[in-house]
Amino acid sequence: MNIVITGSLGHIGRPLTQFLIDAGHQVTVVSSNKERAEEIYDLGAHPAIGSLDDLDFLTATLRGKDALFAMVPPNFSEKSVVDYYERIAKKYAAAIAASSVKRVVYLSSYGAHLSKDTGFILGAHYAENILKDIENVEITFLRAGYFYYNLFGQIDVIKHQGMMAANYGGADKIPLVAPEDIAEAAADELQKTQAEAIRYVVSDEKTASEVATVLGKAIDKPQLEWKTLTNEEMRQGLSYAFPAHIVEDFVVLGASLHNGRLMEDYVAKGNKPTGKVKLEHFAEKFSQVYNK
Repeated sequence: MNIVITGSLGHIGRPLTQFLIDAGHQVTVVSSNKERAEEIYDLGAHPAIGSLDDLDFLTATLRGKDALFAMVPPNFSEKSVVDYYERIAKKYAAAIAASSVKRVVYLSSYGAHLSKDTGFILGAHYAENILKDIENVEITFLRAGYFYYNLFGQIDVIKHQGMMAANYGGADKIPLVAPEDIAEAAADELQKTQAEAIRYVVSDEKTASEVATVLGKAIDKPQLEWKTLTNEEMRQGLSYAFPAHIVEDFVVLGASLHNGRLMEDYVAKGNKPTGKVKLEHFAEKFSQVYNK
């Protein structure tokens, strides 16, 4: 097949590109950074340099292609991250409808079944609703869990306060996921002739306390604990690093993880971790970053 991948050569895009090239497919990688072109060529793929906000560029890139892996690259500089997700999803929908693409895999998120109180994840909810209505296209929504690398944000808290902390913690269950496992699931779905409408991608499930124990052992802090903050404590802690609207999205998202709503659809459908990268594997990388 002739497959387009968005997200450049990021945490997911690079291994996904490699999976698909190794399987014998032609791959075009979309990147907004022209300096990535040589790396893309070196992997054996074709670069398409431009912006997902440019409908003409996106339509031209998809024309004549068989399949698309679509994602919305994070962009906290937007005034509303949720509106940004919705805007890019509409661009995808228009470009797909105007092209020959018949197979789409969209990177969504656990919690995307909810229509409110999920912070940034509300953008994934809107995007799914926009994309599912495209006619004559088989689409799969990959609902990914909590990215392991988000835990790197706890390093400064550990170093300065001797603990991990958020407005979720303790016995709250976290569905953890590695980008490599998302890439493998995406490659699998892109090569299927019949789409699975929703596929959850989770590498491991741990409570916040279990996460602290595993990471604490890896960084030689065996007594490390994960403290559950109030929403206001979380808000105050983040206000030094992020603008108010971003802080509020983090707080609302964390509260939904704490009360279990983000996980309810995943749990109700009997999903279990299927990825290969377990927390203990990630802990080695966490230790390397922590000790730099």
